[in-house]
Amino acid sequence: MVCARVLQLLALACLGSALPARVEADYYLMVVPQSPVLEMGTNFTATCVIINTSEVTADDLYWTLAGTTVPKEQYTKINGSALNVTVPITSEKTEWLMCKCKKKNTLFFIHNEGKLIHGIDLKKGYVPEKPENLSCVAVQQKQYISTNFSCEWQTVGRQTATVPTSYILYTAVLPGSGQPYKEPTQKNNTQVKLGDTFPHYMTLEVWVEAHNKLGKIESEHLKEDSGWFVKTDPPSDVKVFSENSFPTSLLINWTHLIPTIRLKLTYRIRYRQNGTQNWTDVPLGDTASNIKSFRLQDLQPYQEYEIQVSCKNSREGHGYWSDWSTIVTKRTPEARPTSKPDLWRVIAEGDRKNERRVKFICKDPVLANGRIVSFDVKIQDPKDKVRNGSLEWKNIPRSSQGKITDLKQIDLADQKSVRVYINATNSVGKSDEASLFILAKARESELAPVEELKVFPHRGQLWLEWKPPNSTKLVSEYVVEWWVEGAQIDWQKEKRNTTRTAIKGHLDKFVCYNVSVYPIYNGWIGKPARKEAYLEQGAPLEAPIVRLHKAGRNQATLNWTEISRGSRRGFITNYTIFYTSGTEVHNITVPANTASYTLTSLSGNTKYDTWIKASTIGGSKISFNHSFTTLRYAQGEMELIVVGVSLGFLFIVVMTMLLCVYKKDVLKENFWPQIPDPGESTIGNWSPDYPLKAETPRENGLLGISVLDVDVCDGKCVFEEDKASLSLKKGKYLSEEHSSGIGGSSCMSSPRQSVSDSDEGGDMADTTASTVQYSSVVPAAPSGYKGQTPNSQPQQALFSRSESTQPLLDCEENPDVLQQEGSRQSQRSPPRPPRCTDGADPAGIAEQQELLEPLDFCPLGEDSEQATPVDGQAADWLPAPPPLSSYMPQLGGYRPQ
Repeated sequence: MVCARVLQLLALACLGSALPARVEADYYLMVVPQSPVLEMGTNFTATCVIINTSEVTADDLYWTLAGTTVPKEQYTKINGSALNVTVPITSEKTEWLMCKCKKKNTLFFIHNEGKLIHGIDLKKGYVPEKPENLSCVAVQQKQYISTNFSCEWQTVGRQTATVPTSYILYTAVLPGSGQPYKEPTQKNNTQVKLGDTFPHYMTLEVWVEAHNKLGKIESEHLKEDSGWFVKTDPPSDVKVFSENSFPTSLLINWTHLIPTIRLKLTYRIRYRQNGTQNWTDVPLGDTASNIKSFRLQDLQPYQEYEIQVSCKNSREGHGYWSDWSTIVTKRTPEARPTSKPDLWRVIAEGDRKNERRVKFICKDPVLANGRIVSFDVKIQDPKDKVRNGSLEWKNIPRSSQGKITDLKQIDLADQKSVRVYINATNSVGKSDEASLFILAKARESELAPVEELKVFPHRGQLWLEWKPPNSTKLVSEYVVEWWVEGAQIDWQKEKRNTTRTAIKGHLDKFVCYNVSVYPIYNGWIGKPARKEAYLEQGAPLEAPIVRLHKAGRNQATLNWTEISRGSRRGFITNYTIFYTSGTEVHNITVPANTASYTLTSLSGNTKYDTWIKASTIGGSKISFNHSFTTLRYAQGEMELIVVGVSLGFLFIVVMTMLLCVYKKDVLKENFWPQIPDPGESTIGNWSPDYPLKAETPRENGLLGISVLDVDVCDGKCVFEEDKASLSLKKGKYLSEEHSSGIGGSSCMSSPRQSVSDSDEGGDMADTTASTVQYSSVVPAAPSGYKGQTPNSQPQQALFSRSESTQPLLDCEENPDVLQQEGSRQSQRSPPRPPRCTDGADPAGIAEQQELLEPLDFCPLGEDSEQATPVDGQAADWLPAPPPLSSYMPQLGGYRPQ
């Protein structure tokens, strides 16, 4: 092995020394071999030779592959001017292997750098592998077999774009002495022409050669009789005939163009009912001979059949089956129905009590063997063995729409049982009778239903599973019924040993079906088991409508409508309620059987937005927003506040009344203080310094009343705080024609309302002030009319002295002080008119003066006489002085009596 390696290196060195002079003149480096084709998965060795220079040596060389420096471990130094490198071939891409010289800091290297680089392009590929599964065919062309011999094969192995694999198809006719026919190609199929005529009854040898730059290989040789490669066209002009006398058979005829002298053929036939997918093949033994017609037997009457014919070389193991002929459709003739009609019923409540409305429906017999035109129905009581008096309907036309026919409808009493018989009629004859029992309503519950019914979708069908009913009676069959609200009922019958089946009718997606399973006990219908199911569920088409039912302060009750059955498109799994009063959204999930929910922990007097989502297995639908506002006060809270306030007010009223009852003395003392009783006063024993004038009888005056002539304007008893009250009381005094004594006097320091001794004397005990009259002062006889100058003589007034023993007021107890003040006042100012207030109403005074002359209370003496106006000048514009119902307060305490 070492010797072989050394010899290879020496050969490469010799190759480098034998390069042409032109190459030596152009380059200083040379890589050999120049254009290699490499097999994937192998190692490649190249040599870099230094020529025509001594400036560099092998130590100055290095290798790069696809721009990447090759490690020095893969280098082999042959001598000072040759360097080998060994690289593995792993990538299918084309790569450059370069030999380069390390840069030196010399003038020679700078000027000759381009001559110190050399590389080769590595082309990679795979060795071709042997083609497999070679097959060839010679097809029919009109009445002959074509000489264009077509073959195809399966390529094995991999190829690259730089090293492609080519093929050559070889075909040799044996016996023969000429060269085989060949046809090159880059594909895995081609045609080769076999001369002018097809070589019938001769042997053909066929093979394929695969080759590329890395090698070549041949496929297995295919050597067979020429008839082995023939494929004819399908039979032409295929026709099918039906015969009324043979309702279960069809006659097939066809023709073929190839003469039997060239090729004998055999045929095959297949057929199927129209609308089905499965074909039925006629046994090859029945069509082995060279025939051109065939009769199909054991067919169903009045059924459409599709028929096709094919042919091939009759020699066993030779040739290919032709393609199938065009489908020919033919219906078999009618025959008498060989199965019973499928009878069923629909029961509803009747118009009258204890009555049922029964509608009979049916399907055509499975083996109708023709077109059913009518039905005959008979209804009979099972107890009537002779069938007399039974209800019969003859020749009920078959419905032209759909496969279900509505027969008749009867009203049946709940306690009555009947048996129904039916047969179907076509153009040939009648079917056997089918029967169905309608039990009395009370007896229906005696026949047990199936147990543990399950309905579920599976692979595009709706499947049912159940357990047989727990009953002593034997089940003869089962009826599976399904219907959609508002649509026709459909059903199918299953055998007695069936516990799992699929609904065979057409079902729509997203539709809710009511599915029932009835056990049949020898014609008697048992109690059904029912379920609802969907073939496929989806998102609801509409969402529930949410409304506010009742709102409180911290809670609100929401109601929503149920989605209609047609819009659900699935079973509602749950509802999700969303509500928000700001940015935060709350959600609550409730079961599917819920239609109302109360939201709690809400804020009072707050607006909320709410919506609801209805979900199914297939999706969900969200409703529109609904807004509501919670109450400011909770239910009953306002009533509680009103009741509380009312109770509080009632409590205060009650406590006030109790306080008034139990503290009446204290209240009376504070609000109605006790006024001294003039009757108990010592004024009755007191005589004034001034002698009383003789009482002058008056026409309209009061008898027995003393008159005191006092000028109140000269007294100091009227203080500033009393002047305001004095003007307010003048009207009252004048209206009463007399004033009270001390209590009503304008000379009192504390003005109080006086009590009339004539009008109010009887009511004195009822007044709140409990005032007692000290005295009464009435004017004397009038000395003139209103507006006239009064007499120079002072007017006299009657004065009645009280006999009270009560203490006197301040003005009564100190008459001396008051008298002194009056004297000083009279000395300082001239006499004034008898007018003490400026706020009196002149109109009111004038009105009172018509009944009562003004009285002037002045000190008893000569100096106290009232000045009268001169010549009546003041009487024209001055209002009449109001009568003063008071008297001169006493000064200086009590006087001796």
